[in-house]
Amino acid sequence: MSGFLFNDLIFGPVKSRRLGNSLGINLLPTSRKICTFDCIYCECGWTPDDEKIISELPSRSQVSEALEERLVKMKLDKNIPDSITFAGNGEPTIHPEFPGIIEDTLRLKAKYFPFAEVTVLSNSSNIHKEDIFQALSRVDNNILKLDAGLEVTFQKINRPRSADLTLDKIVQQLHRFKQKAIIQTLFVRGEVGGEKIDNTKPAEIVAWLNHIRFIRPRYVMLYPIDRATPAKGLEVVSKDELYKIADQLRDIRVKYSVY
Repeated sequence: MSGFLFNDLIFGPVKSRRLGNSLGINLLPTSRKICTFDCIYCECGWTPDDEKIISELPSRSQVSEALEERLVKMKLDKNIPDSITFAGNGEPTIHPEFPGIIEDTLRLKAKYFPFAEVTVLSNSSNIHKEDIFQALSRVDNNILKLDAGLEVTFQKINRPRSADLTLDKIVQQLHRFKQKAIIQTLFVRGEVGGEKIDNTKPAEIVAWLNHIRFIRPRYVMLYPIDRATPAKGLEVVSKDELYKIADQLRDIRVKYSVY
């Protein structure tokens, strides 16, 4: 499978436009992507069909030990993280011990870098699970994906692996977070498999804005394609166009950034 993959359990810190000095945690295999979606733009490539992964995942104790070791080193080096960030090769909430790992991470953050924030980059697919919802509610930044206004476009862009995953169900769950949610939306257009895909069309934007109005998040992040994509024929939406979309958020008094 082609695509960019993280090679370590703990990686960085890296300089992030969104999160500053960000120390990364990858809870998924280092050799391949594992995800509940198969997004056409994912920098990690296509999602493999084989999802028998439990034996390939680091244990909760391995994550805690590796994170503490890195934080001790960063403390000695006076390398202060702005964020401890769950990202990596797919959807982090897939990990069966995710809630416990969040608990450990919050404890270690308080011990070594109490002013750092804990961030999770999630595609929103597992937030209907109460333990995942509660874990994400505890972190400083739960950055949650919402890439479409209409169901048909959600299916084309995010390509959920389960028929139970619908845009409406995700939006209803995002609403539960209210001001705890940070919404991230990637805008893209092009043609994949002979089908036109465009989440910047007026009908899409109206529907997307209605979702944002209903969710009432703390913040919205808008961004275009930034790296190579597994699907060919996709177009990078210009920053000028993204700002025009973002300006419409002012009417509903939602803060935003364009990346």
